[in-house]
Order: sequence, then structure tokens, then C-alpha cells
Amino acid sequence: MFGLFNPAAGGLEERGPGWFRPARPVPYSGPVGGLGTLRALRHNLISAFGESDYETGTHASRMFRRQVVVVNEPATIKHVMVTHNENFERKSPQMRRALEPLLGDGLFISDGKTWQHRRPLVTDIVHRNRMPVFGPSMEAAAADMAGRWERRPAGEVFDALSEMAELTAEIIGRAVFGQKVGPAAAREVVAGFADYQQLIDNVNLAYYLGADEGWPVWRGLKMRRAIRRIHKVIDGTIARHLEQGGEEADTNSMVALLARRQGRNPDLDLDLDALRSEAATLFMAGHETTAATLTWAWYLLCNATWVEEAVHLEIERVVGGRLPTVDDVPKLDWCRAVIEETLRLYPPVPILSRQARDADRVGDIEVEPAALVVVVPWLLHRARDLWDRPHDFLPERFIGAARPQPYSYIPFATGPRVCPGMVFGLTEAVLCLATLAQRFSVRVTPGYRVEPLCRLSLRPSGGMPVSLRRR
Repeated sequence: MFGLFNPAAGGLEERGPGWFRPARPVPYSGPVGGLGTLRALRHNLISAFGESDYETGTHASRMFRRQVVVVNEPATIKHVMVTHNENFERKSPQMRRALEPLLGDGLFISDGKTWQHRRPLVTDIVHRNRMPVFGPSMEAAAADMAGRWERRPAGEVFDALSEMAELTAEIIGRAVFGQKVGPAAAREVVAGFADYQQLIDNVNLAYYLGADEGWPVWRGLKMRRAIRRIHKVIDGTIARHLEQGGEEADTNSMVALLARRQGRNPDLDLDLDALRSEAATLFMAGHETTAATLTWAWYLLCNATWVEEAVHLEIERVVGGRLPTVDDVPKLDWCRAVIEETLRLYPPVPILSRQARDADRVGDIEVEPAALVVVVPWLLHRARDLWDRPHDFLPERFIGAARPQPYSYIPFATGPRVCPGMVFGLTEAVLCLATLAQRFSVRVTPGYRVEPLCRLSLRPSGGMPVSLRRR
């Protein structure tokens, strides 16, 4: 299934004038195949890829009783995720089983009629035309974070991942619920999800052994506690929102819009459980992915000061001394390019897994019913035959009219199941980067070894200890 990792390439951070090669996973050195590969995947979903995997291609293998098809070239990605999406729309049983205790039947893992009913609804709610509504909340939360950073003692070390998660949780909380979540509640969600990712088994062994739906996740005491921490914040915020009612409620929040749509169209079946599932999905997907992206962006800028200088000059030229706004985002080309290159190198969801409904032919591969079909942005975005210097941090590749080849850059997936919050997330990330970079340079603690770790999403293992330099 996977080639052997070249230890000489794993996890190295190389610096030089005008280029930076970011960290990759610590190489897996155990036995390859069967239980050995599953053991590697359980620890880190991207640690078993070898140098031979960093090129385009589509190939099949077998893991016990399950066919596994890795799709890593634009033509076959289009086949799976666009032209034949109806056969591959369903997320893999391991992804569904891993997330259903937390998200219920939310849009991210639902399919069939549930997905068909809710997808247009959620897409409309987070549409780019609504950015003027969400903009003030983003601006206020980013400004609040900048103010808290101003009050930090000089040289204080803190975790950038936790800080960015608090910031994005506050932004998505205001957008979803129309009210402040507050730092304490945001920290509860951040801590709960960190615990959940550590505890969840992201490899459903029963699926590989032949159970097409896998087995439900066993919820031990620690996992139930992590879920309760998250649901307590979400349920409490929904309850407060519904209790306000009438003119006192924020009628522009996502929850209010969902409730109004249900009132006009009862066939949507958005009862309280469904409302919580969609709110939880919007909340978790909205804060986790952008928090990780911003954390990786600080790491990359810290090690590429020539890019950081270009970002600072651009902010001064476009914004001057005032705070950045959503209206400034289209003019911040370097900030946007940094975010897009960060998403290329560290896609928040680096493995997109699907379950084949029926037999199909993908490229030269005869795909079996219920096969695991895997699209891997982590590999695709670093394919040596698609990208120049694929492992290097080069945001300038996203400046100007040239764009990546279609289906070679998919940090938000693609096709009908493309992330509906893509524009929201990109706008949020660029605005937050500009607001904080306007006043600060972020520096990773010298000597700290950064390791990308993927269980459900791609995070730096152990967080990212940083300190600030005021500009």
C-alpha cells in the first residue's frame, strides 16, 4: 500500500536564503504491511508514506479483506469526486464511525437524503454573499486577540495552536450562534477536541476484516468526558439562543437561519438533535481547520523571514495604522498566498476517504463494491511531477494569474462535497493573519522539533510553543 519512508527526508527543517523546507512526519520504521501498517496509521495517518508515494498515480492493494485504492492524480480524482461522485459520495466507515459520537448525522459525515436536504441549506448560509454579515464578528474577535497579545509579558512562551483555536472558536461561535462564546468556553471546546483526537481510533479494524459498515466506536469514560465538554458548550449556546427568541435573538446567526428555514419547510426535519448536529459540525469544522492553518502559517513565516517581511510591507501599504477589515482581504495578496501555500503544505484534512457504493473502474483499477477509495491531498500537494520544489515553502507560486492545474490542489476537497465554508475559512484566515502580523512577529521556541501529526485533522504534535516580538 505504501512505500518505505526515506529517513533522510523525514522531519528535517532546512533553512537557506530564499527558501525553507518545512517539517515532515517522523518516519515510520516498523514492519510494513498488515498489522504493521495499521499500527503506523493509528499513530499518524501520514507517517507510512514513502518517497515513492510523492508522485501522481492510482494504485490498489488489499488490507486483509478490504480493497484499498489510492487515487493521487488529477484525472482519477475528477472521476471519483466529480463525474462519478454519486458512487463515491459516502465517507469511509472509519471516518463516519470516528466522528458520529461527536457530530451525529452532521453534514460532514452524512450522505443520501440527509445530505441532499441539508447541503443546499448550509451552503446558502455560509455563502460568500453573506461575508459582510460575518465580517464584523471576525474583525472584532481578531482585534480582541491582538489586544490580549499586547498584554502578554515580553518573551512569554505559549501554545500557538491553543491560541488560534480559541480565536477561531470565538469567530465561528459568533457566526453560528450570534453571540460571544467567551475564552473560557472556547478553551473547553479546544481541550475537549484535543482529548477526543487522542482517544479516538481512526482505524476501524472491523472494516478491513470485512464488515462494510465497520463497528461503532467504544466510548470509554475519558471519551465520553471529552464529548460532554464539547457538547456542553454547544448545547448551552443553542439553548441561550433559542431562549432569547424574537427580536432579542441575532437573526443573522447560522442557527437562526437554520431555524427559520425549518419553519418554512418542515420536510427538512431539523429537530433539536439535527440542529445540534449541524451546529456542532459548523462549529468544529469551522474552528479546527482554520486554527491549524494559522498555526502552521506562523511556523512557516518564522522560518522564512523574507516572506514575513513581504507580508509586513503589504499590510503597511494596504492598511496603514488602522486595523484590517474584511474589505481589505482582496488586496492582501501576500497574506492570501501565505495561507494558500500553508494549505498546500499542511492541508487540514490530508486524507479524504470514501467508500465505493458499486463496482467501478478508476483509471486502470477495477474497484470493488465497498472498497476504501482514498484521495490524499498530503501527497497530491507535494507530488514531484505536479509542483516545482514541492516540499519547499514558496507562497509566490500563488501570486499572479497562474493557478495550479485543476484537481491538483484540493485543501477543501472538490466536487459536490467541496467544503461549503471555503470562502468563510479563507477570509477568516487571511484577516486573522493580517491583524496579528500587523503588530507581532511570532517565533517558534528555538530547538523545538515540529512534527505534523494526523489523526482526524493535521496538527503539530504537542502543539506549537511560540513567543512574540512586538513590531
